[in-house]
Amino acid sequence: MIEKTDWEMKAANLLKAELKRKGVTYAQLVERLAAIGIDEKEVNVRNKLSRGKFTAAFLLQCLEAIGSSSLRLD
Repeated sequence: MIEKTDWEMKAANLLKAELKRKGVTYAQLVERLAAIGIDEKEVNVRNKLSRGKFTAAFLLQCLEAIGSSSLRLD
């Protein structure tokens, strides 16, 4: 059985991979989030992704901000 932390890291790795695929840095992500009305600091984004602790809403906000319309889950 997959542990909770495994799911959290899977979500974080999924978002990190999408950022890399789109060529978006954490600083650029923060700017793009601000453009859609989401106030985040780069250090907070970095911490969320390193710990894997963030909400589904944050994941969706990030995906919207970087223009992702589909995900690969493998």
